[in-house]
Amino acid sequence: MEILRVILTILFVLDCIVLSVVVLLQEGKSAGLGAISGVADTYWGKNKGRSMEGNLVKITRWLAVVFIVLAVVLNMNFGK
Repeated sequence: MEILRVILTILFVLDCIVLSVVVLLQEGKSAGLGAISGVADTYWGKNKGRSMEGNLVKITRWLAVVFIVLAVVLNMNFGK
């Protein structure tokens, strides 16, 4: 059981590092909205799922889910 805890802890640390990097790679949500009032966002809004930014958002969501699940599992007391 201790080996499983070590493996899950390693996965948790890797998930934390990758999640931090992916979040830092994303652009701010308010970028470019000041002067152009969001007009240029019409094209990118339609194709956001296919862009790099859309992929980063999807990856962030999955990594956040893995982070929460691993945090809950690692916080359980397995017969201790």
